[in-house]
Amino acid sequence: MIAHVGVGGDFNPKNRNHLLTNAAFGHVGLPFDWVPTDTIGDEPEKRLAAYDGFLIASASPYRSMDGALSAIRYARERGVPLVGT
Repeated sequence: MIAHVGVGGDFNPKNRNHLLTNAAFGHVGLPFDWVPTDTIGDEPEKRLAAYDGFLIASASPYRSMDGALSAIRYARERGVPLVGT
């Protein structure tokens, strides 16, 4: 089984770090989705249950800091692998 990773952040195609994140996942062949922070809300279990791990995107001014923190809390409380910067 290949892991499916959620990238918590607000993708900006002009942000070099975001483009490099896409390239890195593509290079190793891991499926991933960008998860906009303003879509996570108060019930992250509904939005994040499909992912086996999370990366909290670097170089993001998040549209919703509460959404980013909610994703981190979700992962920590459930033992889901999480990488944050």
